[in-house]
Amino acid sequence: MLPSFSYLTEHAGFRGTIKNSPSDFVVTELEVPELFLRDTRAELLQRTSEAPPAQSSQCPREPKRRRTEPPGQGAPACPRDAAGGGCAATPGKSESEGDPELRAGLGEACPLESLLGKPVSELLNKFACDLKDTWGLENNADAGTREFSLGPRLDKKIRADLHSAVRQKFPFLVTVTRDNEMIVKGNPDYRELCQLVTEKETNDFFKFLDAKLENSTFSFEPDGNKEHRKVVHHFINRKFGKLLETKSFTVTDVNDQPNMSITVRFREKSWSRKRSAGGFQEKQDVYTAFTLQKENLETLEAIGLLAAELDILPSDFSYTGIKDKKAITLQPMIVKKVTPERLKEIGNKMEKKGMKIFNIRPAYQHLRLGQLKGNHFDIVVRDLQHHSHDSSADLKERISEAMKSVETKGFVNYYGPQRFGQGQIVQTDQIGLALLNEKMVKAVKLFFTPEDTDDPVNNAKRYFLQTEDAKGTLVMLPEFKVREKMLLRALNRYGVNHEGCTKAWLNIPHSLRIFYVHAYCSKIWNEAASYRLKTYGSKVVEGDLVCLEENGESISLNDKVVLPMVGHSVKYPSNKVGQWYHERLSKDELELCKFRVSPLHLNIPGCYRLILKTVQNLSYFLESSEKEIKIEDNHLNDLKVSLHISFDLDPSCYATVCLREIMKCNF
Repeated sequence: MLPSFSYLTEHAGFRGTIKNSPSDFVVTELEVPELFLRDTRAELLQRTSEAPPAQSSQCPREPKRRRTEPPGQGAPACPRDAAGGGCAATPGKSESEGDPELRAGLGEACPLESLLGKPVSELLNKFACDLKDTWGLENNADAGTREFSLGPRLDKKIRADLHSAVRQKFPFLVTVTRDNEMIVKGNPDYRELCQLVTEKETNDFFKFLDAKLENSTFSFEPDGNKEHRKVVHHFINRKFGKLLETKSFTVTDVNDQPNMSITVRFREKSWSRKRSAGGFQEKQDVYTAFTLQKENLETLEAIGLLAAELDILPSDFSYTGIKDKKAITLQPMIVKKVTPERLKEIGNKMEKKGMKIFNIRPAYQHLRLGQLKGNHFDIVVRDLQHHSHDSSADLKERISEAMKSVETKGFVNYYGPQRFGQGQIVQTDQIGLALLNEKMVKAVKLFFTPEDTDDPVNNAKRYFLQTEDAKGTLVMLPEFKVREKMLLRALNRYGVNHEGCTKAWLNIPHSLRIFYVHAYCSKIWNEAASYRLKTYGSKVVEGDLVCLEENGESISLNDKVVLPMVGHSVKYPSNKVGQWYHERLSKDELELCKFRVSPLHLNIPGCYRLILKTVQNLSYFLESSEKEIKIEDNHLNDLKVSLHISFDLDPSCYATVCLREIMKCNF
């Protein structure tokens, strides 16, 4: 797996076997955000419309304008909270007091203070309120040019969280990134809309725009002024016409009188362009959430089997991460175009193929890769022994020492074997490298390289490489081999040449195409991490890339030192590690690679990954074949003992990598 790669800790470790059976390696995905698993949208939308009236604040709000009055001048003052903090984003409950499910449904991000630190957060609050104050002044040319810097943010995910958090707390601000530096400034579109409708409506509109909840709508307050409605329609179409569309509907106002109101919705592929006389004609996709338990199956293989049974595409499934094959794994999934009833119908058939489907319920939005809190692992390590060079030591002491060491110091955050296809003759990173070099025919032939086994799938692959007969190979493959069949259909139509193979790769979902490229990037990251530790050890050195803590200090690798995943938008360390990256990419003929494969619509910006990670909630016990052995007992050396270990890991961390550090052996 990682035979020559560096370790972090110095304890001796021990030997043992893992995954003797799937039940020895159980993976349970930790809680998925409630946003994606709610039964319906009705309760969320109802709560949104029933928000209580605003409470008084130290800074007066703009009085509500009647729709028959002309649009107001200037901008409302900024309401400051009792502590002199940020501007109130929405009437009703404050940011900290709001219902947590409602906040989750609206896509609220992590609190700004936890992302920025208190000093920067307070400065941002002051900037926001000062900016709103200047908007209320006539002829203030400075209002549109004011900016506030949040500083450089190397980590792409942190930048995304900050973008979202700023927009949610201050809808009147926008954030932009310039060379990894995050800049905050006023949103001129917000200011313009504030001239047309109330601040509450403007706030709510921009929060609706930012949340992008599929199939959701937003309605302005009743407006009896036709000319004014026309101005609002034109504003939205001019500014957001590619994203939104508007229509006026008859509604009942607060006096129970018929009136007109503008309703806005997103232009989505899932909506029909056809409108009925009474309003929008909906064509909504059905989403069904469920928990998938699989045994001895790859995630993509399981999805292929499900898709074949349901007669849909693998791309109709969404999930948050790839799980081990040689394990029992449990993970939430969402499938599009399939009702809960239809999913329940195939349950018995799937059990015969190593899968169980349960916790089936309606959903309304897909999941995204990486959108999980982490994984919990329950693992049994059997046949415990000493390393050959350490046979005289006490095994119990070696195990205890290893657990304490890794629990205290963590482990090197390598990508695990399932990222590359453990045990396969051709690993996924080799295909990814061929795609990056735009060697399309080579990538196809690597994909169809068979293993040394005599079964229908590998026999079909062997036949294809010998004959290039795509049509004949299609007949030989089982139905659940969806990726192979997608490629072969295109190859049969376009031929096994550069153009035909390019079209074949385009025939599979984008997420699968880029999976192979990411595997190559992961391999390079693993090699870079090992080189970094061999060259400099565990101390921070000049030239390292460091995500600083709030106080600007970092004293060890565990304090946010990162290495880049190769791509076109990353910075490399300015020490020997940076030079290593350039030499390593040159070795693979990628020294001039722009990490954009235009023929396959692949764009690889790159990102940053922590070199070290910690393990959480670690616990373990020893068990003999006859009875449980307590940790106080001695003389384990002559007994057949297994180790039961449980722990939690953050997303994109690998249990096999953590075990490698604990045991000091490769699997």
